[in-house]
Amino acid sequence: MDLDEKYKKLQNILREMGGVVIGFSGGVDSTFLLKVAADVLHEKALGLIAVSNSFPERELMKAKKLGEQIGARIRVVQTEEHSNPQYINNPVNRCYFCRTELFGKMAGVAEEEGITFLADGANIDDISDYRPGEKAREKYSVRSPLREAGLRKDEIRALSRRLGLPTYNKSSLACLASRIPYGSRITPEKLRMIDLAENYLTDLGFNTVRVRHYDTTARIELDTHEFSKMMDETIRKKIVRKLKEIGYIYVTLDLEGFRSGSMNEVLINEDGRLTVKQQ
Repeated sequence: MDLDEKYKKLQNILREMGGVVIGFSGGVDSTFLLKVAADVLHEKALGLIAVSNSFPERELMKAKKLGEQIGARIRVVQTEEHSNPQYINNPVNRCYFCRTELFGKMAGVAEEEGITFLADGANIDDISDYRPGEKAREKYSVRSPLREAGLRKDEIRALSRRLGLPTYNKSSLACLASRIPYGSRITPEKLRMIDLAENYLTDLGFNTVRVRHYDTTARIELDTHEFSKMMDETIRKKIVRKLKEIGYIYVTLDLEGFRSGSMNEVLINEDGRLTVKQQ
């Protein structure tokens, strides 16, 4: 099936749904899905932005603006995953508790709106990564139209560019809690430090940034082609000074570079269950 056929299949899937509430973060996948849904379903397509301490503040502003640009209806809800001790303890299936909270809020909004279906922006490529949130999807019967249409990430980027979406070349998004090692409690202070550090690096012009939080140590992940910029003496000193002001004692650069889901590298399968590798 070529790209045009997949695009038509996506449109048909959405048309058959008749109405949908989409979890909208302003990332590549959810922006594309919401744009197509809004074009096909008009007022029966709704993008829901979930706000919590784990969602970067700058991304909230961008997502709201994107919704306006693509002509989609948007609602913002506050999620309460941080009131759940199971989430706060940051187990390997942390995303299940976060997604359960999100999909529960989406289901409530869908009922208010008289809309039958819930959807997320998962695509074919997402199947290969560890995603405990899949069980939450099943619990709430959340559909993934991009996956159903057989779309890969690179195809979604290509179609996004064709539609004139500014997100076609945007870096992958992930919640701030994904920067904290499994088993280390999630706190508002840790999330604030991560957000401030990543905002500063982004303001310096770095494109893809992750600040992995190890208590007093910040492990910075960047695309490897940006290493030379990081090693500029003036910029390096600015970064060290700023991150120490934020609260870190040690500032490190991961020489392997950015890779999505790097915190999952510590997971091993032990007797049929995932657990954190002993350090």
